[in-house]
Amino acid sequence: MLTGFAKYIRPHRGLFFLDLFCALLVGVADEFMPMMVRQMINTYVPDQNWQMMVRICIALAAIYLVKLGLNLIINYWGHIFGIRLQADMRRDLFAHIETLPVSYFDTHKTGAIMSRITNDLQEISEMAHHGPENIFTSAVMLVLSAILLARINAELTIIVYCTLPLAVLFVMLIRGKQLHAFEMNRIKIGEINADVETSVAGIRVTKAYSGIDKELKKFNHANGEYQASASKAYKYLALFNSGMIFFTDLMYVVVIIIGGMFFFQGKINSGDFVAYLLYISMFLTPIKKLVDTFEQIVQGATGYKRFNELMHVPGEQDDAGASDAGCLAGDIAFNDVSFHYGEKEEDEDDEKEQVISHLDLHIKKGETVALVGPSGGGKSTICNLIPRFYEIDSGSITIDGRDIRTMTRASLRRNIGIVAQDVFLFNGTIAENIAYGTDHAGMDDVILAAKKAKIHDYIVSLPNGYETNVGERGLRLSGGQRQRISIARVFLKNPQILILDEATSALDNATEMQIQTSLDELSEGRTVLVVAHRLSTIRNANEIVVLTSQGIQERGTSQQLLEQHGIYWHLYQYQFSK
Repeated sequence: MLTGFAKYIRPHRGLFFLDLFCALLVGVADEFMPMMVRQMINTYVPDQNWQMMVRICIALAAIYLVKLGLNLIINYWGHIFGIRLQADMRRDLFAHIETLPVSYFDTHKTGAIMSRITNDLQEISEMAHHGPENIFTSAVMLVLSAILLARINAELTIIVYCTLPLAVLFVMLIRGKQLHAFEMNRIKIGEINADVETSVAGIRVTKAYSGIDKELKKFNHANGEYQASASKAYKYLALFNSGMIFFTDLMYVVVIIIGGMFFFQGKINSGDFVAYLLYISMFLTPIKKLVDTFEQIVQGATGYKRFNELMHVPGEQDDAGASDAGCLAGDIAFNDVSFHYGEKEEDEDDEKEQVISHLDLHIKKGETVALVGPSGGGKSTICNLIPRFYEIDSGSITIDGRDIRTMTRASLRRNIGIVAQDVFLFNGTIAENIAYGTDHAGMDDVILAAKKAKIHDYIVSLPNGYETNVGERGLRLSGGQRQRISIARVFLKNPQILILDEATSALDNATEMQIQTSLDELSEGRTVLVVAHRLSTIRNANEIVVLTSQGIQERGTSQQLLEQHGIYWHLYQYQFSK
């Protein structure tokens, strides 16, 4: 853990050591005052040496002015160090998240991931700044105070130190439980973030179905679990803080009682006794600082553990020896492919759990193949397997006779364009969304793509034209407009392989007919795989494949399948008899 964390400190080690050095000087400066007071009480006051007393006061004022400057450096540049470290960790975490396979996001909530990027890293940043600084300076002050205390009265110092083992034992007993409690606390706040993110994203559905009470109930349940988890965490924190304060108070009592006895016995004079009390106060200050810092350290350590866990989730890796796919022609073949979602068990032999079982399918270069059939047959899964969003269990998928596992994922996906039913637009301008994923695309290219997608006239009618912000998820645009922008995005990408996954099923008939024209133009000269429920959009496909949970049941042209009076015929009759 420390080795991994150190690599983020290393680029900013200048600020890190500046912070420690200034904190060290502040700690050392504090050690002067008791010795000066001791000298004044033992020597200058009895001798009425006012000149030396004034000099000492001036020296103390100068020391405290230096402390002021040092504390300014600590509080500003120390936090700058923490911010820079946090930014580096957030950069690496986000970059790693982008490499994670699609399957990871199937089982992990977006809000929980967001919690790791924001809340956890904020706690780590605070720990990185205050933790080492407080631990280092506290250790220095403890050592210096101990040395100076022993120089004043070694016997009293030994007696005082006998209370320390009890404090150490107490810390060891409570530390593990406190760490676990705070880890659970972070998990629960991540779940709350996930629920809030889902609820906000689905606010229209909530209002449409009068689901506010249900959302409140769900949120209150998660909030209650967080409250219980936080209560447990802070119970251990309260025990720790209270216990440590008790031990520091106990040490004070020991000093007063034993020191008082030594004073009456003549083993210590008044100046030494006052200096000893002041040093004990300084000795206890770093202990109290460590107590206050412990919560920060625990939360930061918990945050770093969660950060580390996510950073160690395996990202997508190209197979050994994988090379650039180049420009693919688009001849696709599924050869005895089996696949099921979730982690693959070594002894998995239950084919009922498989979405696809021993599938053989050939999509010739430049042809359009349509997949139809009831839900659960694996149509969308086939679309997801071609760009390797998921890994197959067995068999192979080849393009132009080459196994896609021998290609780098980036080069494979560069050859594939996808238009799905659920269009995702990023919060940005229309131009940015059309050009998304296409390097070095100029404005003329963006406009040409928009014209091909029949969306240019609408865009230029807007006050800001192509610089119009589409809003979060493109919600400022209609469904048809979003779909046309996604089509323009594919026109600009100009891939040889095109996947249309129910691209028009969410649109009304009039909009569908308009967009279908753009899709037909987009499909010309490309290898196209179409998933469609509306059979009117695929009647001209070169081949229609009927898929069910038992695999391929029928295949052929629309006319050939109608003549068979099978599943496709029943679907056709159902849709066109209305």
